[in-house]
Amino acid sequence: MKSDRIKKTHTITRRQFLKGSAVAATGFLAPTIVPASVFGADAPSNRITFGFIGVGRMGMGDMREILGLKQAQVIAVCDVDANRVKNARKTVETHYSRQSSSGTYKGCRTYGDFRDLVAQADIDAVSIATPDHWHVLPAIAAAKAGKDIFLQKPLSLTIEEGRVLSDTVRRYGRVFQVGSQQRSDARWRQACELVRNGRIGKLHTVKVGFGTDPATSPEPPMPVPDGLDYDMWLGPAPWAAYTEKRVHPKSGFGRPGWLRIAAYGAGMITGWGAHHNDIAHWGMGTEYTGPVEIRGQTEYPKDGLWNVHGDFSIEYTYANGVKVICTDSKKNKQGVLFEGTEGWVYVKRGQIDAQPKSLLTSTIGPDEIHLYKSNKHKENLLECIKSRAETVAPVEIGHRSCTVCLLGEIAMRLGRKLKWDPDKEQFIGDETANRMLWRPMRSPWRL
Repeated sequence: MKSDRIKKTHTITRRQFLKGSAVAATGFLAPTIVPASVFGADAPSNRITFGFIGVGRMGMGDMREILGLKQAQVIAVCDVDANRVKNARKTVETHYSRQSSSGTYKGCRTYGDFRDLVAQADIDAVSIATPDHWHVLPAIAAAKAGKDIFLQKPLSLTIEEGRVLSDTVRRYGRVFQVGSQQRSDARWRQACELVRNGRIGKLHTVKVGFGTDPATSPEPPMPVPDGLDYDMWLGPAPWAAYTEKRVHPKSGFGRPGWLRIAAYGAGMITGWGAHHNDIAHWGMGTEYTGPVEIRGQTEYPKDGLWNVHGDFSIEYTYANGVKVICTDSKKNKQGVLFEGTEGWVYVKRGQIDAQPKSLLTSTIGPDEIHLYKSNKHKENLLECIKSRAETVAPVEIGHRSCTVCLLGEIAMRLGRKLKWDPDKEQFIGDETANRMLWRPMRSPWRL
């Protein structure tokens, strides 16, 4: 059934879209909101207006990509760090000033609270690049406000959050793309098409590898820097004293410390795992399901501020018997290796290899499985906002890819084999594990 879904076209006419929206409305779903800049009188020349929530290391990179696309215009930026907001606004206004006939542009608004940004009627879409514990709440607020959404991976901090987000995006009819940009690279698509079309025989094992993060010593509390709304930065996470390595560098855009703290994320199992396990799912054709058994092992730091997993090994078993072995890059090399009864395909960023080598020049026939073709991730998002088609990395697929990572993290925490029902999204006969599908949120935040 899913293979048929992949083969279908990913474009619809405006008439089909409006007809579908009317049907959804009669089914007691909220009516789909179409941005004015998409279907106005001069639609082809109008730009899709963007607001950016989180303008740090990743957010600025995403923003620069959007600034480079003529179909879009950045009109607002938001961050809890006033210095980063100021820098982002300067970047936007400098960019548009170079294009302005007068040489000046002062049209970028600034916000410190994402709720104020998503409330703006003239914003069509938002891009969210916040710490992981702040992914889902802004995305839900944006969907309810009628905005289309780009969200950096991993999709969510917990499996329950991901399920609520996916359901909300669909309920409000929003176009959504998660930052799994490997899906917009020809090498990854080629590797998955070779596997899906049986070029390596019967698939039996997928090996996934990526690096891990180091631990660090305990850090003393520090004064909160001027311009940082630290309480808002913590948001739904438990209260903890400020120290620079907990948040992000006071100046510059170096790698932030929160990536290595369990209160705000799961470590590289979701940081890199959300990319590579997503490709494993794409190649296996399991994008809308998940494993049925998980076992994992790792060592966690005994003290210190940074406390996510170190070197690790996780084995996932799927209903068809295929095993995914996901480990640190000391055990499995960086990337994704698909192993079948008649050969293998290996892919990582910038490289694809196979055995036999003839697979690399193999042609996928017209009657075989052709996966969604996107060559530029952000352009795919803009095209889908205009057409109302599904993106190459939609919300439900992002949720399932994030889920498999979080299942591995739970298995590593518990240190025992777990059985999983991917349809009900519940562990079988293990209430301790089921309680780890969600985390309490600090008041006043809630799903």
